[in-house]
Amino acid sequence: MTLRLTFHGAAGCVTGFCARLETDRAQVLIDCGLFQGSKTLKALNYEPFPFDPRKIDAVVLTHAHIDHSGLLPKLVKAGYEGPIHATAATRDLCAVMLADAGGIQESEVRQLNRRNERRGRDPVEPIYTAEDAEPTLALFRKVKLNDPVEIAPGITAVYWEAGHILGGASIELRVETEAGTKVLLFSGDIGPGGRDYAADPEGPAGVDWLVVESTYGDRERDMITPQDRRQRLAEVLNEAHAAGGPLLIPAFAVERSQELLADILTLMRDGLVPEADIFLDSPLAIEATEIFRQRGWVRSTGRNPFEDLHSSDHLKFVRDPWESDTLEKLSGWHIILAASGMCDAGRVRKHLKRLLWTRKATVLLAGYQAIGTLGRFLSEGAERVRIQGDDIQVRARIRTLDVYSGHADARGLVSWVQARGPVRAEVFLAHGEPPALSGLQDRLAAAGTPADRMLIPAIDQSFDLAGGRARAAGEGARRIAPEAPAQLDWHNARAALLIDLDRRLERLDDAARMALLRRLARKVDEA
Repeated sequence: MTLRLTFHGAAGCVTGFCARLETDRAQVLIDCGLFQGSKTLKALNYEPFPFDPRKIDAVVLTHAHIDHSGLLPKLVKAGYEGPIHATAATRDLCAVMLADAGGIQESEVRQLNRRNERRGRDPVEPIYTAEDAEPTLALFRKVKLNDPVEIAPGITAVYWEAGHILGGASIELRVETEAGTKVLLFSGDIGPGGRDYAADPEGPAGVDWLVVESTYGDRERDMITPQDRRQRLAEVLNEAHAAGGPLLIPAFAVERSQELLADILTLMRDGLVPEADIFLDSPLAIEATEIFRQRGWVRSTGRNPFEDLHSSDHLKFVRDPWESDTLEKLSGWHIILAASGMCDAGRVRKHLKRLLWTRKATVLLAGYQAIGTLGRFLSEGAERVRIQGDDIQVRARIRTLDVYSGHADARGLVSWVQARGPVRAEVFLAHGEPPALSGLQDRLAAAGTPADRMLIPAIDQSFDLAGGRARAAGEGARRIAPEAPAQLDWHNARAALLIDLDRRLERLDDAARMALLRRLARKVDEA
């Protein structure tokens, strides 16, 4: 009997989730996400899949975020022709997100190839294009929460509310085997619960194997009300206004942008912050906002908190690139929300290049920042950063606000795992960096989960489940070293060295500069 689970992404890191379940009768993918972070990690997006896409029978998709859905068009280009099961809201969001991701890749590859041509390097191709998203969307099959659906021979899926983003779900897979029905539950991304913008996470109890995300597994947040959340946002807005310049928010286009807009408009309406023009500079976020207006009804509150987002005179939608370029002519107090939330792609990088060096500007980071991303460097206090080959001095105020996180903290994750018990076999900890993984492991152990029942997989690591307990399978080909996803790579080290070198050279006279460069050149030759 074959029952094997392989982790192809978000193992030892927080992006690129993709797991593959194999039985004697079928192969199923759980998510197919894009890697984000260091260039070494993102390079995996360009490599062939470590499995044959033509042999996959079905894909089940937890939610629309690109680090869970972003390689679906590549999968289809590589020959996958089966169904992609997702909630209706997830399908609607993917309709705009996947095309947008392809368009961003096309745009950034064009810019890169212009630089490569000047440097005498070979051109590169995008992973996929906006046009490639169309045949992918044709494969989507809508599922309803709590309704069992057979997705492949001998495998039934049940989707449960995850409370993360619109349409997000945890997925229960019931697998018929010679030893009876085995149940695996994949958490997807678990929401914090208690939010006025999303439902509380749910799920079944009594599963055989549980795969749980660990993004915030090592930290606990203050338990706050929606009023507390808006008060903390108001403090940032009032401080930014007092500084005399704009507020730039690198925001995730789906969920985070809509929640921030709703709260900012509420604060302005109530007179708690100065009024301002708010520019939503993201075609994807604009389209997603319309989906939220149509589907954002929250069961617990009985209302849709996003339905009024089109009615404010303060909110301006910036669709075309030329409109985005005109924002640089603005001065004084205004607010710009632009993707991406980790500052590693999209229009926000252009705004950061022109605003980071000015003391009047404020940058608000309102989401998780993966290791190796520009957002992570800014959140950790970098004095200089490198954006598209240019060194930028950071003089703007950098503020962080994690009260808008769509992820449960350590306390919430432990509570969610306990509610899924008893877990008859193992708990797999995924979708987290090493400190978060070990932090959640320690907390679960303290809450009663045996240490030998918790496993932390590496990318491309397989586990045989047929014996009733997970057993690491024979080592197959690994695309990346187990420790690599959570480390800064040589690209990061090179950028840091060049920034430091420029800083040191600025402090010297010409003779000392030449002497330093000669010594450095000798060291390079010796190496």
